[in-house]
Amino acid sequence: MPELPEVETVRTAMESQMKGLIIRKVIISDKRMRWPIPENLPEQLNGGVIMGVRRRAKYLLIDIDVGRGNSEKLTQEQSANKTTEWCLLLHLGMSGSVRIYPPDHHPTQQQKHDHLIINADHDQSNDMDTAWTKMVLNDPRRFGGAQLIKRQDQDQHPLLRALGTEPLGNQWNGEALKKAIKGRKTSIKSALLDQRVVAGIGNIYASEALYQAGISPKRQAGKISISRIEALTGAVKDVLRRAIAAGGTSLRDHVQPGGEIGYFVQKLHVYGREGEACHHCKSPIKLIRQSGRSSFYCPQCQR
Repeated sequence: MPELPEVETVRTAMESQMKGLIIRKVIISDKRMRWPIPENLPEQLNGGVIMGVRRRAKYLLIDIDVGRGNSEKLTQEQSANKTTEWCLLLHLGMSGSVRIYPPDHHPTQQQKHDHLIINADHDQSNDMDTAWTKMVLNDPRRFGGAQLIKRQDQDQHPLLRALGTEPLGNQWNGEALKKAIKGRKTSIKSALLDQRVVAGIGNIYASEALYQAGISPKRQAGKISISRIEALTGAVKDVLRRAIAAGGTSLRDHVQPGGEIGYFVQKLHVYGREGEACHHCKSPIKLIRQSGRSSFYCPQCQR
């Protein structure tokens, strides 16, 4: 599953290519997703202007103002309200990806697992399909999906309202994490994966951050000292930032919008390296199962 760095990589590409464009055409497939794409999405979004792309945890949030684009394509409700501010929430699921095709570089046919296509351009008078920028949500396993939310209601949406603090924000530090896990008897690895504790951390980067901080994934969360928790939050931030800079970790299905793959996978210290030598002490990396998830760690370096 794409984790925070992969989603942030996609967000950056979408922001740079789609911001300011006017939505001309929205195509949705008839295949059911984990979160079904609303059938009225084309009607709601046609003529809208893409104001920006944000990320919350592992979700992509596309801000769209309907009323600033081509008024001829607005519904009666949209015309009455003049401007409707939507947030189009996308989740990539287990195998989803977003591809962005510039004008005149579109694939000749819609791909089998393309579930959402948005065509957009700058020129309000342009009706040529080949001149549109095309954004495609592709998801073979259909564990992702899309939801349309009024922007003022997004914080109360069921998928977003219980999310914890963003790990790369200034508000998330050792004291914040210590408070969030106070009294918890679960393992620190499970705590990091709990999206109510901290938003966006997944299995790969939790494993890597615990290794960097020298903390065993088996250690009880509520009993870790503040000094070690501070080391852990610093490690989380460092690992995530390096992964984002490297373009995300490419495991199995993840690709960037332009089709490129990330390269951080070459720098992983423990994840996926069961039985291989620790880069520091040369002890073999171990694999255990925690809450149904794989945890990789060095028994010598992580205590």
